[in-house]
Amino acid sequence: MATIANYRGIIPAIACPFTSDHRIDEPALRKHASWLAGQPGVVAVMTNGHTGEVFSLLPRERAEVTRIVASELQGRLPVISSIVCEGIRDATEQAAMAREAGAKALDVMPPHHWLRFGFRPDHVMQYFEAIASVGLDLVAHVYPAWTRASYSTATMAELAKLPSVAAFKVGQRDMNKYAADIAAIRQADPSKVILTCHDEYLLASMVQGVDGALVGFATFIPGLIHELWEAVKAGDLKKAQAAQALITPLKDAVYGGGEPTGEAHARMKMGMYLAGVLDAPTVRPPTEMPTDAEVAALRAALANAGLLQR
Repeated sequence: MATIANYRGIIPAIACPFTSDHRIDEPALRKHASWLAGQPGVVAVMTNGHTGEVFSLLPRERAEVTRIVASELQGRLPVISSIVCEGIRDATEQAAMAREAGAKALDVMPPHHWLRFGFRPDHVMQYFEAIASVGLDLVAHVYPAWTRASYSTATMAELAKLPSVAAFKVGQRDMNKYAADIAAIRQADPSKVILTCHDEYLLASMVQGVDGALVGFATFIPGLIHELWEAVKAGDLKKAQAAQALITPLKDAVYGGGEPTGEAHARMKMGMYLAGVLDAPTVRPPTEMPTDAEVAALRAALANAGLLQR
């Protein structure tokens, strides 16, 4: 069983660079993965998340992204691959593809028909147990509380009891439920790792007693997020607030005061281009490139953080 020894720290959900004709840009992806591996506090990299524009990728392309990143980071950092599927057969097939591509763990997103129709608790257990059959650790990806694909606190506790579930990527966007879910996981199995994925309010979610962050925002500003996390761990509120003060304008420029969206990921890619992290900000249609006003906001936020390169 190929597992990850350490999930505690910063795990970027990596962006996927594209060529001008919207193919996966392998050299750029390798360069970006290697850059992330050199950032302090980064303990793993996750492919095929929302930040990686997973919904624009075919199943074989998802495996290819994982193969590229895993081969680039071999011996340096492990790779987690997200599984975004609609049914058990599809999920187990894509999980096996991710394993063969070099993934050491799988981030399990809820099937997206659950967003429309909801689910029964036993559906969740069956889904996770089927994916676990490929022999990799699982990360439970928790959707916002306002969606029909969000897990109840009781379901979270049951997931924590599964030996295959090593960590939780928690993004409830409801701080009361967030606190209750953390307590339930800790009570069910204190060894399970809890990672915030609240990109848009990192400090508030980090101080709830979690073990790190698995966020798309860390593909853009891993250094600032590491500084924030180190200050939180040290209990240095003033230092944490100072780091968050640099992050907040960037957060506002990327997420626009809301949750992550396709256009937010396009703004993030543009920010990465302006910061010299990526050589091109290309996204796949139908996601749209940022407006001139959005680019100006990104420039101002990057300049404020001392990160503007272009």
